[in-house]
Amino acid sequence: MGAREFELAVGDALDEVPGELMALLDNVVFLVEDEPPPEDPDLLGVYDGTPLTERGDAWAGALPDRITIFRGPLCRMCEDRDELLDEIAVTVVHEIAHHFGIDDAKLHALGWG
Repeated sequence: MGAREFELAVGDALDEVPGELMALLDNVVFLVEDEPPPEDPDLLGVYDGTPLTERGDAWAGALPDRITIFRGPLCRMCEDRDELLDEIAVTVVHEIAHHFGIDDAKLHALGWG
């Protein structure tokens, strides 16, 4: 899947997140990059910020949190377009969950590994 089509697929995945949940996101920007950092080449996505559960009064005015979805590893791990679209959706939900303070262990227990 090419870069533009992948970006549109991430947008479609975001459109599928319930509006009530998206309304609770606070100061978050979504990005798409081709590859993750070299030290973690299989990383599908990353949340970089301060989860809502850890924000205090001093947090006000901070730069936006970032959720980055990585095209390369997702494309390489999937055998077809349908599987890729499913994995993009799972990765988007996974990273949004981190914004709400849900850690990997809880996500895996909920089936969002």
